[in-house]
Amino acid sequence: MSDSDLDALRAKRLAELQQQQQGQQRPMGSDQNERNSGEEQRQKQEDMRNTMLSSLLTQEARARLNTISLTKPEKGRMVEDILIQNARRGAFGGKVTEEQLISLLEQVSKATEKTTKVNFDRRRAALDSDSD
Repeated sequence: MSDSDLDALRAKRLAELQQQQQGQQRPMGSDQNERNSGEEQRQKQEDMRNTMLSSLLTQEARARLNTISLTKPEKGRMVEDILIQNARRGAFGGKVTEEQLISLLEQVSKATEKTTKVNFDRRRAALDSDSD
């Protein structure tokens, strides 16, 4: 191989590497665009959710729900989901008052109540005694 053949091969290989590198950089940019569009979509959904809740609840009930969401986010989200589902089914005639929200919160609390039970095994405690 002559020098001109080697230079041609090097130039060809360099062009291939540059194309590969540009190809790898493009998906990263499209990933960023997908991330941004996903973020925008989540933001739109959250805005729609807040708009729906604002139109569904009275100001006092909305304030109470916001307070609950600050202290217990998972419980607040659960109550919001229940309210939206009921509104879609047409379960509410008008706006949900604070009293109705309180009764819904009580139902959710009863449903998600955690009970702890302690079992004391006396036989094992008798075997473990240090009096021997």
